[in-house]
Amino acid sequence: MSVLSLADVYRARRRIEGRVCRTPLVESQSLSARADTPVFLKLEIVQPTGSFKLRGATSALARLAEQGCRKVVTASTGNHGRAVAYAARALGIDATVCMSTLVPDNKVKAVRALGAEARIIGKSQDEAELEALRLVREEGFAYVPPFDDLHVIAGQATIGLEIVEALPDVANIVVPLSGGGLFAGIAFAAKSANRAIGLTGVTMARGAAMHASLEAGRPVQVEEVETLADSLGGGIGLENRYTYALTRDLIDEAVLLDEASIARGITHAYRHERLVVEGAAAVGIAALLDGALPAGRIKRGPLVLVVTGANIDMDQHRRIVDAAPTQPATHIAS
Repeated sequence: MSVLSLADVYRARRRIEGRVCRTPLVESQSLSARADTPVFLKLEIVQPTGSFKLRGATSALARLAEQGCRKVVTASTGNHGRAVAYAARALGIDATVCMSTLVPDNKVKAVRALGAEARIIGKSQDEAELEALRLVREEGFAYVPPFDDLHVIAGQATIGLEIVEALPDVANIVVPLSGGGLFAGIAFAAKSANRAIGLTGVTMARGAAMHASLEAGRPVQVEEVETLADSLGGGIGLENRYTYALTRDLIDEAVLLDEASIARGITHAYRHERLVVEGAAAVGIAALLDGALPAGRIKRGPLVLVVTGANIDMDQHRRIVDAAPTQPATHIAS
């Protein structure tokens, strides 16, 4: 029996209603032409914090607020921290966000601008999490996990509900893969509607903890390194309670991308879709352009790429786009 239920997901949707956006699902003409099948983009970049993370954070904090909680702490690679800060301010809760030195400065500044305390701790997400847990243990904070929490997962699962409601014949959903909260949530909601929907997780080749854990058959630790897909960095926790097992049971394929491919995804989103996206949000586009998605699945029917966040440093974005060649991406072979 799954630790998550559809009732949990619908409760999360009621908690976050009016606090997050029901995001657009739009067809990409350029990607549909390349894939020879309808390709849709689920645009989580329009959330008030620029990322899907607002769903899970709001779900978890709204429940804590119902219990009278007044101060929370989390560890984040940036977008979750920003979401916690935003949701906490809306709910009248004090928030502290622990982040490592690998988190881009623009994301740290965004957390502080929302009134939360940002603590920069260590050189990895794991080190930042240790500080957050110390605050829970010693100072009485409530902890809001970035992914391995049923209320966070249920909040992210509302994306899956929206996809299957807007596109009932969806055949494939491609989701950025990191700690697994997003993937597990979307996959659970989608496969609850139709078990035949294909779920592909895409991540960077450098420091992909969930992918390494799936390969090993258990949660493992990996070295966290700099990557254009910085939001996908960090470990899944050796004592992972939920997301590893859910991802293992629900994933159909996992795809790894190099840095050049991620840069091409960012560039395509800007030049052809008129979208500014961060590296983690571009991995689905990049995998499709590289022909890394299983051709047999793509041909079965409509494909949805979840575009997760827009919180990229604009100087970095400009450098990536300016450095890219101008020729169109190669058409995917039949």
